[in-house]
Amino acid sequence: MEIWREFQFEAAHLLPNVPDGHKCKRLHGHSYRVRVCVEGQLDAKLGWVVDFADIAEVCEPLRLRLDHYYLNEIEGLENPTSEVLARWIWRHLKPTLPILSRVEVSETCTSGCAYQGG
Repeated sequence: MEIWREFQFEAAHLLPNVPDGHKCKRLHGHSYRVRVCVEGQLDAKLGWVVDFADIAEVCEPLRLRLDHYYLNEIEGLENPTSEVLARWIWRHLKPTLPILSRVEVSETCTSGCAYQGG
């Protein structure tokens, strides 16, 4: 069974590798929404895979590291596309959240990506 917990953060970035004149080459910001999905067996006694609060606790240090920062200045996010950000979040969560199954990053209400490791 797969369950998920979301967190949000505000951040600025630019995409240094896009062609000159592309709108994303200019400094701008997003209200990011991140969905952290985990997969596991349903605990027969508790009736859940894991406590949602446990997922939130693992995510909070990352949220604080990203919220109201310039993403390009964070190591590993020098080219902070949604895809790069999703992979970066995965790499930081997986060691402490081994049942992590997917990370979804939305930078607008209509655009985002999903990363499943690998």
